[in-house]
Amino acid sequence: MTARGRAVLGLGILCWVVAIVFGSPALYPVAAGLVLVVPLSVAWVRITLRQPQIKRRWRHEDLVEREDVRIQLELEREPGVPLPNVVAHEHVGRLGEEVLELRPHGRGRHWGSYHLRDVPRGRHRFEPVRLAISDPFGLAEADLSVEDEQALVVYPRLTELERLFFDGGAGPEHGRQLLLRRPVGFDLHSVRDYQQGESLRRVHWPSTARRGSLMVKELEDAPRDEVAVLLDGDPAAVAGSPPDSSFDAAVRVAGSVLFAHVRRGRRCTLVLNTAGRDVQSVSADGPEWQRALELLAAAEPDARSPVAALLRSADGPSARSLELVVVTSRVERSLVDRLLERALTRRPVALVHVEAASFAGRGSRPEPDLLRLQAAGVPIAVVRHGDDLATALHGAGAAEVARA
Repeated sequence: MTARGRAVLGLGILCWVVAIVFGSPALYPVAAGLVLVVPLSVAWVRITLRQPQIKRRWRHEDLVEREDVRIQLELEREPGVPLPNVVAHEHVGRLGEEVLELRPHGRGRHWGSYHLRDVPRGRHRFEPVRLAISDPFGLAEADLSVEDEQALVVYPRLTELERLFFDGGAGPEHGRQLLLRRPVGFDLHSVRDYQQGESLRRVHWPSTARRGSLMVKELEDAPRDEVAVLLDGDPAAVAGSPPDSSFDAAVRVAGSVLFAHVRRGRRCTLVLNTAGRDVQSVSADGPEWQRALELLAAAEPDARSPVAALLRSADGPSARSLELVVVTSRVERSLVDRLLERALTRRPVALVHVEAASFAGRGSRPEPDLLRLQAAGVPIAVVRHGDDLATALHGAGAAEVARA
């Protein structure tokens, strides 16, 4: 019962008392009407509180950041007593709350819609819908929470890159550097007894010492990814607010570089230095690519360890790949040392530095570690706030490092 309902009920009782005291028969119908309308309204609201179902509908094609989307909310319930007024309170992740009235739409159905403007990248989870049910006169009301686990996935806006600032990514049809190594490797499968004539380089010395006879390694051919794109989610390096933060720009860069290699038919791996440390292999434009897009959409700058830690393990996907592209806003000495070690072993490596200072409105400052990488021949691109990604990743960024 609302405050208005209590006031109407009190007025009805007062009219009944006045009718009795002053003997006014004309007031009895008025008093009865005022007294009865409130409990009838409460009963109407309570009867309709049968558990309804909520469905959301929107354009399920790939939603890209900074687009508008129309969400349609549909309430379904068993036909019966007509539903009073229904107002839905919808909370969509960090996008805020929407309040909309659900209107009748067929038997047992109510629906309404709202628009989300300039939606940022992310996986925006819908909270349980709070339904406020009231009678037309506002005498009684009730709240009901209905949960429907759904999420609005908004992908980053990627840029088609015809050329990249480093070599070895296009294959012969693009007239650039060819891969001289097959995208395969050999993993240790087991050990067996040495056979006459086999090379001593295959001897597995720990097993030989343990058994007292020559044992050789049994290797099996294992596929290797050609390109690994490593996205750094270090929270200490984030500047700006979504969708114009440095991390959002880094996500666009990583996705665009990955997409450029997928279009060329190369085996790729997306590695995220985030709390979940997700890894996704991509070999073609299909389900694997869709999964990589979802990881990029949901990526948050919540890494618990520096990106250099992912490069320490020799068995990690970043270390096993033939080529490595690191996208980061924080260039630390430990990361530079790892990249230089890789470059010295003649394994291609490149760095995209998303300059966080520019996203905070600060001027550029020299990065000595970037100059170390550039002096060692490591390709570098610098992305600043407001830069066109196609231009920055084409190669102009590398020349700007020396002038920074």
